[in-house]
Amino acid sequence: MQTIDTAEISATSGTDTRRALAPTNPGTGKGQKARAMLRARLGDETFTSWFNALEFDDFDGKTVKVSVPVKFLRNWIQSHYLDDLLQCSQAEFAGAERVEVLVRQPGGASLRPQPVKSPAADLPKPFAMEQAGSSQPIVRPLPVAIGRTHVAGFEGSPLDPRYTFDSFVVGSANRMAHAGATQVAETVLNDSPGFNPLYIHSQVGLGKTHLLHAIAWEVRRRAPAAQVLYLTAECFRYRFVEALRSSDPLSFKEKFRSINVLLIDDLEFMQGEKTEQEFDHIINALLDGGRHVVVASARAPGQIERLNERMRSRLQRGLVTEINTFDHELRLKVLEQRVAEKRANDPSFEVPREVVDLLADRLTESGRELEGAVTRLYATWQYMRTPLKLDIAETVIRDLVQGVEPRRIKIEDILRIVSRHFGVSKGDLLSQRRHRSVVWPRQIGMYLAKQLTARSLPEIGRRFGNRDHTTVLHAIRKIDNELNGNTRLREELEELKKLLSH
Repeated sequence: MQTIDTAEISATSGTDTRRALAPTNPGTGKGQKARAMLRARLGDETFTSWFNALEFDDFDGKTVKVSVPVKFLRNWIQSHYLDDLLQCSQAEFAGAERVEVLVRQPGGASLRPQPVKSPAADLPKPFAMEQAGSSQPIVRPLPVAIGRTHVAGFEGSPLDPRYTFDSFVVGSANRMAHAGATQVAETVLNDSPGFNPLYIHSQVGLGKTHLLHAIAWEVRRRAPAAQVLYLTAECFRYRFVEALRSSDPLSFKEKFRSINVLLIDDLEFMQGEKTEQEFDHIINALLDGGRHVVVASARAPGQIERLNERMRSRLQRGLVTEINTFDHELRLKVLEQRVAEKRANDPSFEVPREVVDLLADRLTESGRELEGAVTRLYATWQYMRTPLKLDIAETVIRDLVQGVEPRRIKIEDILRIVSRHFGVSKGDLLSQRRHRSVVWPRQIGMYLAKQLTARSLPEIGRRFGNRDHTTVLHAIRKIDNELNGNTRLREELEELKKLLSH
């Protein structure tokens, strides 16, 4: 089970982390002059982000000792604001020569500072994320350290602190999976638990792992004493093989007896006859004992050949739900959330609406792809410090879509095939006519040009009768939205693609 150290993690759902970490009474006590000067010097946004939780603890005539609740804040302040902090402290503490930044412990004690390293070193590697409800993304400060689950000395796989229910964007593609996950998290210790087992499957990068981590964080928030263990299939196999090598398989089994909820990721990688048998026994024992089991996989239970019929039947007995490919609306919401998360730390970062539309239209594979694009844009903006226009955005994401675009198809080919398929002339497609018999084929053509060529949106517009790129965006969104539940249109587009590939 992952033990989440309250000194390192503040993951309270629905509570502003900055408020939770703020000093008990920041309006009184030593350091108030220095704090006021820091706020005036750095601005409210920066001060609130990095210094709201800072406390002035001691001054020995030369060294001012301050503390913050987490290592990430300490490292960031040491790397970026130590000179500012010293200069503002000197205005209040006469003779101050240095500032020592410590990490507070739950009881009030402070850790000695460690050598300064990049703040990113305390953060997990980038992933893909998501928030339900309103059209405006909700951004709360995220926990800043990786947790691990522990059960009787048994260490689980790492939990990513960014993977919470607050950061999960809900849409039609993942609504059922999200509902199932939240119900599990809310009812783990109830007499009448929710879906058990819960089985989530999807293609890579659509949020399965995010939901498993979110369940772990939420259970620990609601019931700190609950025994939660998150394991990838590979980690389960490694731990079991270790137990076999040490001739202690019974001890391995015993470690699962106290679990309230077991979260297994990447089930399709559960390999090895003995490992599969042990997994079978453990899952059955947990389910028979009323304990919660949540499984994520790239495939449905019926598609994993290595599962025996008994295990397949047990996994299908609860809720089996699939996360589907994101539609245009959900891609937009994910992008808006990711941009808002960047802006929470850097309000000067801005992404024009037309660029967000471009990303939502071009990047259709996964949430990770969308997040990666925002990360690239942010890095580009930090380096260039110039407005992120369409041409810059297209250059940044070019290799993300390069692998899925058949670049040999020409717009001229699309005009010819669409014209013949719908019985309209090429001249009509390029004209200003607005009758539906012409507008619909024209929009189909623009959509195919976006999917099947490397041309930019402005270039597609020029090739379709000198139209503005916003007209192309409208056409792409129109077809994308029509595809939801429209099997006939989907089949028609596939037929056109086949004709174009010959």
